[in-house]
Amino acid sequence: MGATGAAEPLHSVLWVKQQRCAVSLEPARAVLRWWRSPGPGAGAPGADACSVPVSEIITVEETDVHGKHHSSGKWQKMEKPYAFTVHCVKRARRHRWKWAQVTFWCPEEQLCHLWLQTLREMLEKLTSRPKHLLVFINPFGGKGQGKRIYERKVAPLFTLASITTDIIVTEHANQAKETLYEINIDKYDGIVCVGGDGMFSEVLHGLIGRTQRSAGVDQNHPRAVLVPSSLRIGIIPAGSTDCVCYSTVGTSDAETSALHIVVGDSLAMDVSSVHHNSTLLRYSVSLLGYGFYGDIIKDSEKKRWLGLARYDFSGLKTFLSHHCYEGTVSFLPAQHTVGSPRDGKPCRAGCFVCRQSRQQLEEEQKKALYGLEAAEDVEEWQVVCGKFLAINATNMSCACRRSPRGLSPAAHLGDGSSDLILIRKCSRFNFLRFLIRHTNQQDQFDFTFVEVYRVKKFQFTSKHVEDEDSDLKEGGKKRFGHICSSHPSCCCAVSNSSWNCDGEVLHSPAIEVRVHCQLVRLFARGIEENLKPDSHS
Repeated sequence: MGATGAAEPLHSVLWVKQQRCAVSLEPARAVLRWWRSPGPGAGAPGADACSVPVSEIITVEETDVHGKHHSSGKWQKMEKPYAFTVHCVKRARRHRWKWAQVTFWCPEEQLCHLWLQTLREMLEKLTSRPKHLLVFINPFGGKGQGKRIYERKVAPLFTLASITTDIIVTEHANQAKETLYEINIDKYDGIVCVGGDGMFSEVLHGLIGRTQRSAGVDQNHPRAVLVPSSLRIGIIPAGSTDCVCYSTVGTSDAETSALHIVVGDSLAMDVSSVHHNSTLLRYSVSLLGYGFYGDIIKDSEKKRWLGLARYDFSGLKTFLSHHCYEGTVSFLPAQHTVGSPRDGKPCRAGCFVCRQSRQQLEEEQKKALYGLEAAEDVEEWQVVCGKFLAINATNMSCACRRSPRGLSPAAHLGDGSSDLILIRKCSRFNFLRFLIRHTNQQDQFDFTFVEVYRVKKFQFTSKHVEDEDSDLKEGGKKRFGHICSSHPSCCCAVSNSSWNCDGEVLHSPAIEVRVHCQLVRLFARGIEENLKPDSHS
């Protein structure tokens, strides 16, 4: 049967789990379906019909029937049974995917081969699937389980899907980033990182930096138009929070992530560049936090010996310290976006907001070619001054197991914007109320001391930098005692905090941030709407 014949629909009566089933494959719809058909003929599919898209079939292989137990009376009619097994994706609860196998028994060898050949030809046409991957494994991240997770849960699936790999087990920080600058990456279809958010950040910086160098783009220029990489990044979660994975797939389950890579999913994601004085400091994809979250990450770095408990310890200490920081935030609202931070519409697979926002941003950029951008920038920039407990900018929801909705539940992965959240000076009790809302379904922005804006650029300058001399004198007076007797429920101003940039500390109190729309692509689909778990196990 040739390639043209593969376009013909297939309908047969086969056996699945010792039940007579009608099985159909329609190349036009690219769906394999089967349903019980006890009587003569195929019959109509009922409510118990099973189906799997061809795009979610991992592979199909001929099944060795020798040694199989088919002594049931139903099998006696088949003197020499033939079978093929379909390895596919099965959906489980809470956005998890599982590897499932379904074996179809055929009465004739020719029919079995027809099904095998037709399915294989359809799978060969799925050009988005990776064939050769570069894999970085961080053996130290999280609970130190990266290597074990890869070998037990990921490698068998890659082997099944005929994906070849070059594996590098990292021995020191920034090894993945340095390697991506040095080696020939053209022979790979993608890069996989096994580890936590820090490992992903390393690969991200290496891939973006390598791509800009090849394209002759100066990353240190704050207004540089960055070039997207043609390679996708896959994340196998093996860290402590796995925020990026949780926010893009909906779970931090390694098998789920491996299956997203195998089927060749693709998800475009925004990246923010963080500059200071025309020098690139870092790229950010999840959280950029000053004040509360900056102080936590700075303090926790000194307590690495505590393991994962250091985040809880530093979090409690930072909350009790209750520092606030004075400064100026200037931002350019993202008028191209079709969503807003409080519209209650989370980013989901096939997101309409990301698609429409990207189109409208491209329209804006066309206008910029005619010299309109500079004039618009001057008119549209907004300025907010004050004392802040926290300044957060999120390119994604920043969801994780502890905060299932995240810091900004309606933030979008690829809409070319960041949600800028300003938490002004308030009492400890009110700040605690705000933090608790990250763990439940209530609107965490519904406080008088919280402001949220959807922006495409922003700048921050600490008061300490703006007026160094006077601020040093005042800060020195205010720094005695974290809880002031005159303001027992209020916070104390100190000079500067640090920035938490995706879990790394940035000490610069003055930064310039710009969102680059859909700069990188992941092997991910986005979070699917809650579907019923599949029943074709």
